[in-house]
Amino acid sequence: MSGESESRDRGGPFLIVGLGNPGLEYLWTPHNAGFMAIDRIAQQEGVVVQNRRCRAVTATCRIAGRAVVLAKPETFMNLSGEAVAALVREFEADPARDLLVIHDELDLRLGTFKIRERGSPAGHNGARSVTGALGSQEWLRLRIGVGLDLPPGAIADGGGRRPGRDYLLSPMRKAGLTVLDQVLDRVATATRRILEQGPAAAMNEFNRKEEKDREQESGITDQN
Repeated sequence: MSGESESRDRGGPFLIVGLGNPGLEYLWTPHNAGFMAIDRIAQQEGVVVQNRRCRAVTATCRIAGRAVVLAKPETFMNLSGEAVAALVREFEADPARDLLVIHDELDLRLGTFKIRERGSPAGHNGARSVTGALGSQEWLRLRIGVGLDLPPGAIADGGGRRPGRDYLLSPMRKAGLTVLDQVLDRVATATRRILEQGPAAAMNEFNRKEEKDREQESGITDQN
């Protein structure tokens, strides 16, 4: 069965949850890239994320013939899993098939993103909370790069460390927001592809494209 057929045959909605922190002070911070992605998808689908359900603000729409719930948890990043688990229970969803979580990733360069079907949350507290609440790493995630393009060993904060919590929770500069704005359109397209053709096809298309674009920007060419 094709990914598209599987998606359309599922009875309940597909859940797309973006991670972030509620509140105006966090609105344009790197850590809220997941929230921004949900807002971009909602804008393109002509809906507004404003209903309150399962400790999240939500909206419903249809993408690729499938009912979709868009959600932004109101639990703050470190407790994101509480809202995600509540949504999974409410809609009787299978996290391995009916859930996509979108979040920022400091280990990926700003301007890039990557889709993964499973894996360790590494140092991302929101992803760790989701894994803990679901009791499984088997859930689809789309990680939006917010890392600065620094050479190895660069000192970014004056204290001998690469950017961390302070950077993630500080408003982005205009140039960074411009780059992120362009990525959000690609993220929305990739999300639709997941629903149309399945995660494997989306990863094959977008992960490879991101790798190719990064190589071209670095001046790496194929010698074959």
